[in-house]
Amino acid sequence: MDEHLMRIGEIAAFFGVSVKAMRVYERMGIITPVKIDEQTGYRYYSADQVKYLSTLLELKSLGFTLAEVRRLLQGGMDKDIFMEALVHKQAKWQDAISSAENKIHAMEKIKERLSTTKPAAKLHELTEEERAWLLVKMVCVEQIGTDHILSEAIWL
Repeated sequence: MDEHLMRIGEIAAFFGVSVKAMRVYERMGIITPVKIDEQTGYRYYSADQVKYLSTLLELKSLGFTLAEVRRLLQGGMDKDIFMEALVHKQAKWQDAISSAENKIHAMEKIKERLSTTKPAAKLHELTEEERAWLLVKMVCVEQIGTDHILSEAIWL
């Protein structure tokens, strides 16, 4: 049996993780060695545990926390639980994408306004009409589109 076991350093190097990370996974109860040599303290892992480590690393790369990974692996990788977790994580990533797209859109609008805006003038250099228009934009702010109007007034 021992010839099929890998030491902690070997399995860590194989997967490109540190021995320290392996010990963290052990302390959290995610992956525990199948054997610990009483004399040397070396930790040994089986082929099944290699599969768990592979799964752990893949789930981490998808944004799962170690606590989430532990719950999934302790559940015996139940298909329904696993599917639910994947759907939930996917929804979170979709929200993050939507948020990023909104920020990109806002930046595009600012860049667009900057490229079409004349150089900023000091308030006393504006005409009466320009000052009045600026004041109207600043005072007549409605709930919808507030950020756009204020941003436009700032960049005027």
